[in-house]
Amino acid sequence: MKNLFLLSILFLLLGCKKDGCTDVLASNYDHKANRNDGSCIGPCIGCKYQGGIVFYLDGNGGGLIAALVDQSNSAPWGCDGVNILGANATSIGSGNLNTTNIEIDCEANGTAADICANLSLEGYNDWFLPSRDELDLMYQNIKKGSSLDNLGGFSNADYWSSTQGNQSIAWKQGFYGGYQSYGSKSILAAVRAIRKF
Repeated sequence: MKNLFLLSILFLLLGCKKDGCTDVLASNYDHKANRNDGSCIGPCIGCKYQGGIVFYLDGNGGGLIAALVDQSNSAPWGCDGVNILGANATSIGSGNLNTTNIEIDCEANGTAADICANLSLEGYNDWFLPSRDELDLMYQNIKKGSSLDNLGGFSNADYWSSTQGNQSIAWKQGFYGGYQSYGSKSILAAVRAIRKF
């Protein structure tokens, strides 16, 4: 009789269904759910997702994520006097290749691109330094003054982009006013890594 009672309880527990979001890529994934109830929410601007904060959606299920915190508040762009081939792209989607090319041609440690390329954070190791336009999207969408009121916790400082101007200058953006300008590769500025999904 006792075994029958325990067996009944076991069947009852195993047979319980928990409704919820079962899509592991959704921002509201419920690991306890065993039946999808249609409540899954895809990534959204300002949502925490895959190790950071989404600041751009490409319309095809992908986008860009900013790290939750700055990786440095005082790093040089690096390799002042060296023209880095293939690091001049400004567009959305070009930061990763810019960073790769900087890493190939600039062997210095502790540069903005080096910090991002060697970052392992929140279980991800595919971080890179944003291009000029990616950096501006970050400022527009998750910095103070955006509708999300500095969700990214950015400093009122200049941040480096991966976009080179020439052998002596690179693009940076002031996160206290939003302007973009060139800066000497040797000056120190803040660094915030991004990744794509």
